[in-house]
Amino acid sequence: MALSEAVRRAQAVLPVFIFEDAFRTGPDVGPGRLAFLLQSVESLRKNLAELGHPLVVRCGKSEEVLPQLCREAGAQAVFANKRYEPYAQQRDERITSALLQMGVGFALFKDAVVWEEQEILTQQGRPYTIFTPYAKAWKAKPVPPPKPRLGPPKFPVPGYKSEALPTPDGAGHPLTQTIPPAGERVAREQLRRFMAGPVYDYGKCRDLPAIEGTSHLSPHLRAGTVGIRTVLSELGKARDQGGPAQASGCDVFLNELIWREFYIQVLHNFPHVTRGAFRPAYDQLVWSDNREHFQAWCEGRTGYPIVDAAMRGLNATGTMHNRLRMIVAMFLTKDLLIHWQWGERYFMKQLVDGDMAANNGGWQWSAGTGTDAAPYFRIFNPVSQAEKFDAGGGFVRRWLPELADLPDDLVQRPWEHPLLLARSKYPPRIVLHEEQRAKCLAMFKVVRV
Repeated sequence: MALSEAVRRAQAVLPVFIFEDAFRTGPDVGPGRLAFLLQSVESLRKNLAELGHPLVVRCGKSEEVLPQLCREAGAQAVFANKRYEPYAQQRDERITSALLQMGVGFALFKDAVVWEEQEILTQQGRPYTIFTPYAKAWKAKPVPPPKPRLGPPKFPVPGYKSEALPTPDGAGHPLTQTIPPAGERVAREQLRRFMAGPVYDYGKCRDLPAIEGTSHLSPHLRAGTVGIRTVLSELGKARDQGGPAQASGCDVFLNELIWREFYIQVLHNFPHVTRGAFRPAYDQLVWSDNREHFQAWCEGRTGYPIVDAAMRGLNATGTMHNRLRMIVAMFLTKDLLIHWQWGERYFMKQLVDGDMAANNGGWQWSAGTGTDAAPYFRIFNPVSQAEKFDAGGGFVRRWLPELADLPDDLVQRPWEHPLLLARSKYPPRIVLHEEQRAKCLAMFKVVRV
């Protein structure tokens, strides 16, 4: 949005990307997400160069780098897209102050979302805290179309010094995961493939991790290599081209996109969620501090195949299916009784699509402490979840080769055949779900909300 507006308003435009210090030093920096971002920027550089727009890359603090570059270029204004995380908003305030002091304008534009934090409110003028009425209000508003794609520059743009992008290794975060490919072309092709058919089956396939039933667009939405308006435009076309049965899959996918905006507005309107529970009373919960259990969860050694397969897949690829995110989050918080913030931080370091708002919202939903949360007494049974959504164990076998030879009726509960379990060298269960469920209920009942 910012680039489009700059081209519309200005005679000459200089695209700039600043590799900020926070990208390498922030507490939640993840090598996979950093690598995906760097690949996305390199792709952007090439795409802009093909159109005749040089991308200037600088490293450092934006509030220091931008004023210097504005002096070099004689720029009169800076255009940028708005982000909604607290650290990003604080950074933008510093940029505004630095640029205003030198007489340069700074304009922020809505881009990552369709509707911002104060654009959808209740009849009382308050932010929504329940998804269903929020989604209804969201759908009642007309969605603006995507902006036209960028063309060649109106006038030649002189060259300016551009720094090399660091590698993840050079930034101090060596990449050990095999992450998905990045860039706008990849994102658009992924969008095209998904809308060409899989979106119609999304409602029934999105919960099955053994098949390709999801869009795989979340890393691209996070990095900005595809815009939300572009996705919604293509979704609308796909819905129009299908029949009633196909429309239901499109509607389910739309709801997932609205969840994303719901959590962004929660993050902005209730910033205390970054420090604790949305419902502050739940900050009184007494969680376990068992580091051995947490490490077993991180490494996929809990003895519950669906949990372990999901975590090993996350560690290897930086991605995790949404159904699996709920299963492993429930297991950490309601079986191991470990604080949801431990899991939230671990996910942010591992996920290629790690997003503060969605990650926080998802973890608080699973833990029963957030907006629209699953009630504390709703506790997923990891075995029944596995047998429902990974029947036959296709996903488990992919990531737990030690269980590959087990029959279908045992692959999700290998402890029922001790001899096979011992032979496979798969770890025994670190807790018993039935016992931990009772402990979880007792832990929550102590706190009155």
